[in-house]
Amino acid sequence: MHLYLIRHGIAAEPEAYETDEERPLTKEGDRKTRKVAQRLYELEIQFDLILTSPLLRAKQTAQILQTVGLSTHIEESSALAPSEDIQNWLNWYKQWQETSSHSLALVGHQPDLGNWAETLLCGRSQDALILKKAGIIGLILPETGSPVGRSQMFLLTPPKFLLA
Repeated sequence: MHLYLIRHGIAAEPEAYETDEERPLTKEGDRKTRKVAQRLYELEIQFDLILTSPLLRAKQTAQILQTVGLSTHIEESSALAPSEDIQNWLNWYKQWQETSSHSLALVGHQPDLGNWAETLLCGRSQDALILKKAGIIGLILPETGSPVGRSQMFLLTPPKFLLA
C-alpha cells in the first residue's frame, strides 16, 4: 500500500484569523499547490482516497488534489487535526485497509506528518523529518499487520523539486 503524506500549502498568517482552523491558503499557496498536484497527475499518481485534516487550509489542499484528478474521493478526519495521536489514524487505517489497499493520501500538518512518517518507518518519532508546505512523503506500508516500524520510504520531496 502506498501512503502519501502531503502537507497543506502556504497558509495565511495566524494573526489575521480568530482561530487556526479558519486560516485559508494564500494565493501563492493555492498556485504552488496546484502546480504540485498537476505534476503528480503527470506522473500518473492516483489515490483511492484523500483523507484530510478538518482545518480549512488542509481541506483546500485536498480539494485541489481532487480537482486536478488525483482522486474522486475526499474524506475529512479529526485524526489528522494538529497534534492528534497517530493511534487514532491507525485505528481508522486498520478498518479502511480491509476494503481498499492501493494508494492513500493524508493531507495534514507539520510536525505531525513528519513525526508520523518516523513512527511508521522506525517505530518512534524523533522530530527529525521536516515536511515543507505542499511537500510530500511517500511510504510503502506492509500488506498485513501494523505498519509501525515496518514501512519503507520511497519519496521525500519539497515542492520545489516538483515545480522545476
